[in-house]
Amino acid sequence: SSGINAEWPLRPGEKVKQKLKAESLNNNERPRQPTQSKSDSEGEDDEYKYVEGANMPGTKFDNKKRQTVRNLRIREDTAKYLLNLNVNSAHYDPKSRSMRDDPLKNLDHKKPSELSFAGDNFVRSTGQVKEITKLQLFSWEAAHRGSNVHLQAEPTKAALLHKEYVKRKDEFKSEVSDSIVEKYGGKEYLEAPPKELLLATTEEYVEYSRTGKIIKGQEKIIPKSKYQEDVHVNGHTAVYGSYYHAGAWGYKCCRALQKQAYCTGAASRTGADVPLKAPEPEPTNNVDRSRSLMEMHADKMVEVRKEKKQKIQDDIENPLAREQRLKQVLADLDAKSAKEKEEGLDERKRSYNSMVDIVEPTEDEMEAYKLRKHMAADPMAGFSGDKT
Repeated sequence: SSGINAEWPLRPGEKVKQKLKAESLNNNERPRQPTQSKSDSEGEDDEYKYVEGANMPGTKFDNKKRQTVRNLRIREDTAKYLLNLNVNSAHYDPKSRSMRDDPLKNLDHKKPSELSFAGDNFVRSTGQVKEITKLQLFSWEAAHRGSNVHLQAEPTKAALLHKEYVKRKDEFKSEVSDSIVEKYGGKEYLEAPPKELLLATTEEYVEYSRTGKIIKGQEKIIPKSKYQEDVHVNGHTAVYGSYYHAGAWGYKCCRALQKQAYCTGAASRTGADVPLKAPEPEPTNNVDRSRSLMEMHADKMVEVRKEKKQKIQDDIENPLAREQRLKQVLADLDAKSAKEKEEGLDERKRSYNSMVDIVEPTEDEMEAYKLRKHMAADPMAGFSGDKT
């Protein structure tokens, strides 16, 4: 009827499945399928097998030894970006999690090989990275010359070819060196021990004490200079610099002051021997050694102020003399500007050192310049008669 929810009839095999599943759950066992073929049961077992063998991310679990191996950074390890908190230290790229430079490079620490982290670039340049780099270069060069070599596709083939190439290269070098020695000789020099061993070994007996002092034998003579000494050139019997006269060095044997001159013997000497003595210092006049430079400068500035004050007082008392000086200075400026116009000189095109001999302008010249200077910001400048 419509008011009663009747259950759907189960299929013949489903009741048995439900019964077996309930029994397995009560016994904590895996549910079994009664009506399954052999292939279906094997597929289900494989599925459970792979599920049991799966590892958690970041760990490696061994089912036989029941041990977990971590392959990520543990919490006790210091992150690379926390080794040096200075903002000017090595740059850390959070996207690629790389810090190429050494974060402790500017600090006094151990060798980079003894540190736990010395930068990603250091890690990439140690171990077998150099050998892999050489192998990669060899594969590129071989592929460029037409050989079918690829390091990533066929690494074993590339490694064997590189090994054979290095072996043949060494054989070729030895053959070339043997042919050169056979043609030109000198085999005894190649078989001789190195100079370091020849110079380091000696038959002189030297005995030292516990403090390092020599008890028996002669101490090793240390050379005074790395340059050659007592080398006589151009027939001289003395070295250059053994004679000094009038601020110049020369040869004592012939009194020649030119370094490249040839020796002419005692015949070239003129007059008596000049004694080798240092030049006398120049006499200093009107210098008081008891006063400091600051005191002398202060006295000089006082005199300059007195001169300026006296000049201003004279100009106030005698204005006609001041006007005469200004007229003379203005006339000199007009003559100078006219000469520059005739010669075509331009202030903007003068040479770099053309004003080396120019002295400081006087007060009259500065006042004449201000009188002739054209003030563009002056609203009454256009009404003035002289616009120069």
